[in-house]
Amino acid sequence: MSFILYRNLARKYFHFIREVLLVTLKMEILSGQQLVNKNRNSVSADDVLKDKDIIAFYFSAHWCPPCRMFTPVLADFYEETKDKSLPLEIIFVSSDRSEDALFDYMSEAHGDWLAVPFGSPMVEQLKKKFNVQGIPMLIITKKDGTIVSTNGRSDVENKGANAFKDWSN
Repeated sequence: MSFILYRNLARKYFHFIREVLLVTLKMEILSGQQLVNKNRNSVSADDVLKDKDIIAFYFSAHWCPPCRMFTPVLADFYEETKDKSLPLEIIFVSSDRSEDALFDYMSEAHGDWLAVPFGSPMVEQLKKKFNVQGIPMLIITKKDGTIVSTNGRSDVENKGANAFKDWSN
């Protein structure tokens, strides 16, 4: 009887440690990295994210019609959260085919959020970590990397800024 109890405890402990490590690995991707704004200036990810409770990773591209339809909705959502001083940041992870296309898209349609630099290994790392199979996709995480929603697009479209309450609980 006690062997079974110890074995079950060991399994639970192993799964707990594994989850902690996976979460930590997700956010370490951004640690010490640079992001870019629509003016092509580099910004420290650590500085930008230090006071944010929720991080939204926006996987999108200029050439993608559904992305171009959702991006203005996301930009309005972002402005509304900023107006309410909600601790949220959006990071654009581009599937564009060129750096110019990335910055054209950011200038034309995006909110004042940042992007992973074009050609950065972080793009593929983030796609892999969050199992991105198509775009547009909005992944919502807490600052520790815990995934809150893989359906951020639907959350934003259906709930607007109220989605933030669901994500932060």
